[in-house]
Amino acid sequence: MKKLMTLALLALVAVGAQAEDKDSVKSNKPVFTVIKENPITSIKDQNRSGTCWDYSTLSFFEAEILKKSGKTYNLCESFVANKTYMDRAIQVVRLHGDCQFAQGGSAYDVHYVLQHYGICPDDAMPFPGSLYGDSLNNFNEFFSILEPYVEAVAKNKANKLSSQWKVGLQGILDAYLGKCPETFTYEGKTYTPQTFAASLGLDWNDYVSITSYTHHPFYTAFAVEVQDNWRNPLSYNLPMDEMMQVIDNAVMNGYTVAWGGDVSEDGFTRKGLAYAIDTKKTESLQGSDMARWLKMTTAKKRNLIDSLGCTVPEIVPTQEMRQERYDNWELTDDHGMLIYGIAKDQNGKEYYMVKNSWGESGDYKGIWYMTKTFIAANTMDYTVNKNAIPKDIRKKLGL
Repeated sequence: MKKLMTLALLALVAVGAQAEDKDSVKSNKPVFTVIKENPITSIKDQNRSGTCWDYSTLSFFEAEILKKSGKTYNLCESFVANKTYMDRAIQVVRLHGDCQFAQGGSAYDVHYVLQHYGICPDDAMPFPGSLYGDSLNNFNEFFSILEPYVEAVAKNKANKLSSQWKVGLQGILDAYLGKCPETFTYEGKTYTPQTFAASLGLDWNDYVSITSYTHHPFYTAFAVEVQDNWRNPLSYNLPMDEMMQVIDNAVMNGYTVAWGGDVSEDGFTRKGLAYAIDTKKTESLQGSDMARWLKMTTAKKRNLIDSLGCTVPEIVPTQEMRQERYDNWELTDDHGMLIYGIAKDQNGKEYYMVKNSWGESGDYKGIWYMTKTFIAANTMDYTVNKNAIPKDIRKKLGL
């Protein structure tokens, strides 16, 4: 009987703890007030493909068109991927394999394709995944064939390569992504990819990349040293505070930002929130089990973050912290997203409204609310219209 009473008491405690956790999550869940929200196109799903750079940057250019003309376009990610993977393979072969061939890329890859090859609407090529019987992109089989093919050519022992390897590679790209059309009809008019890109009304010289590190002088441009930045475009180097000022100025003046950075941190949740968690302060919270933070599994950490919600302690990011994390490989360029708005929670903390490419996932149907602190700490670089940069900063950059 005593044992049964003990078990019952434990069960009640457990139920009470669960109820307390749920109440905590509910009370700490942020309630957002929009400060500024710019128009964007629909949420898409990159699914099982490493093409966030493709989806996020085309979303950026779609938003640029919306701002300029009010027209809504659905531009084709498969076209960009087809052209980009061929170009990247050519570079890998040219360097005898002494660089990386991978699914990832940068915002500049999309910019480059638009400027040099053009673009087509999404429906001018097969729907992602449809050629191999899937409903969305799934690059598992695709890249298991593509990567060894490129490596075999790049490491070939021949004294002279024929050009046929490109024919074979193009066949693989076309089989999984679809052939890039030479001409197509859109709203009753016939275009080539180049003439269609020209019809969008954008000036490709308006777009620049911004970053913030101390191993290069501020107000100069350099190629950010990460493997997926394989075309080596230059980014303008600003102090962290000015890097953030550009984003704020852009959003408040109707522009969006094609952001690239690190979402592997514990504070980036799958529910649609991102905080730059101060783990030391979180560990030291009294009256809780936070002291075991560093020993916790990822799942348990996420549960705690969810329960803390908008009250979770955040770091104060510094220029030195950004540089240290970049140099020790903590700060990586593992995801691309689109910043398009600013909101604040019930405590006055400000967040960027960010469009993701994981379908309508999370609590906000594909939108993430990422604190300004998180963005300051975890930005690798971003692309923005140079006209969105404050005049004093443009002058420093010579733009």
